Amino acid sequence: MPRVALVLEYDGTPFDGWQTQPGGRTVQDVPEAAIATIAGEPVATRCAGRTDAGVHARRQVVHFDTAVERPASAWTRGVNASLPSAIAVQHALEVDDGFDARRSALRRSYVYAITSRPQRAPLAHDRTAWTFRPLQLDAMREAAAALVGEHDFSSFRSSQCQAKSPVRHLERIDLERRGELFAIRVVGNAFLHHMVRNIASALLEVGSGRRPAQWMAEVLAARDRSASSSTSAAGGLVLTGVQYPDRYAVPSWPAHDASPLDDWLGAPAAGA
Repeated sequence: MPRVALVLEYDGTPFDGWQTQPGGRTVQDVPEAAIATIAGEPVATRCAGRTDAGVHARRQVVHFDTAVERPASAWTRGVNASLPSAIAVQHALEVDDGFDARRSALRRSYVYAITSRPQRAPLAHDRTAWTFRPLQLDAMREAAAALVGEHDFSSFRSSQCQAKSPVRHLERIDLERRGELFAIRVVGNAFLHHMVRNIASALLEVGSGRRPAQWMAEVLAARDRSASSSTSAAGGLVLTGVQYPDRYAVPSWPAHDASPLDDWLGAPAAGA
């Protein structure tokens, strides 16, 4: 039975998150229905990382098994013909049955984008967070350094998180500014529920001068959600890439030289 991997791009604004729900307004429901029209049978997808309501994806990866053989173009252009404008398949390839979109992933990359200007940005309200406060990039970088490595991230974990352990390995945090636009890229093996949005919120506290840079280390050490700041808006967050072992050749990881903002804007995938 063939196993197919798809790389999806979507605007999360009109959806109630990734995971299927009875109402049928989730991202997962939409491509599964479209894939079924090409496969001629129901399919069940498994994704690399569930996204919350309003969160976007540049390169979400899913896999599914099907009894039929189809060319890659059927899983891209054919499926896209049945999808709404907010979601599209960017790549499709057949993979061996050892591939699992979630379990085979080596790391994931998210970018949180922020517009910093005196008045809100109507044309970016579903794509970036907004703050009227000026942000200090150097202070944010200093604070972010405290989070790199393997830590207990309980202070950045949603109360609804179902992960068995709060320990995660955060490989890097990159920050960039271009004019009024800021980007925070977070790369790690896996993330807790709301972890990236809570990190972004804490960095905004530091960048705006409301908290000193060393406060971030204190929040981390507290291992208590109440020690940190509120959860930042969903619309600023984009899943920009998922990396797999080279043998799978899934074009779902940003090119190595992509800056955080280039990554957010859609830099080419490595190997694409």
